[in-house]
Amino acid sequence: MNLLSVENLCVSFPTPQGRVNVVDGLSFDLGQERLGIVGESGSGKSMTGRAILRLIRPPGQVEGRVNFEGVDLFSLSERQMRTYRGARISMIMQDPRYSLNPVMTVGTQIEEALRVHERLPKRAMKARVREMLEAVRINDPDRVAQLYAHEVSGGMGQRVMIAMMLIPRPKLLIADEPTSALDVSVQGDVLRLIDDLVRDHGMGLILISHDLPLVARYCDRILVMNAGRVVESCDASELHNATHPYTKGLLAAVPQMHETREELPVMDRTLWAGT
Repeated sequence: MNLLSVENLCVSFPTPQGRVNVVDGLSFDLGQERLGIVGESGSGKSMTGRAILRLIRPPGQVEGRVNFEGVDLFSLSERQMRTYRGARISMIMQDPRYSLNPVMTVGTQIEEALRVHERLPKRAMKARVREMLEAVRINDPDRVAQLYAHEVSGGMGQRVMIAMMLIPRPKLLIADEPTSALDVSVQGDVLRLIDDLVRDHGMGLILISHDLPLVARYCDRILVMNAGRVVESCDASELHNATHPYTKGLLAAVPQMHETREELPVMDRTLWAGT
């Protein structure tokens, strides 16, 4: 059985010209695998992740069906949905500077993520937090647990976010541009960390990114989105054989390490208009 099934998902917002679909009829299945969703800014990637967790608020409207482990998430009450967010499905946001509470210590915030879903003695809670900080490869976890958000680096803050999202031991992790706020030197470390944790815990992963080569390295399958729709779906290993003009345009626009072209090509959007 699939871990997640998304059927005809639509997310729309009002404009002076009428409602506009930012996600338009999206459908896909996910097992215990790593799925990459790629596309330009505004293609609907992040809205897809938020819609799965029912984080779209009015005036946004969400239609379709999201089935998780045999349960239709859109049929649940808000109170029932809270038992799924974090505990069964977690989402890593783009920038830890805006996701961590500035007036709470790192350890307290990780504890809170666990306390919402489990009742544990204080000593057991502290032990779980320490274990999770060690799992995300933070040295001296007891000291780091006492720090505030402004006292940690961007890379460490992202590791803290990963620890916070994974401490309830979810079955599905949605990572929305998890390395966009990090230096190139630590991006690979964070992605390898996520990859190891997903494999070790038998989780499903949705990795949202605009970086096609990066997603091709860390995912099993890839969905390419444009204007709220999937224009191409392929195995990550076959991305270089993409056939859709939009995907080809994205790949052609990626700079190479030993670039010889005088200028990067500009995508001709008329090639896929209306597709």
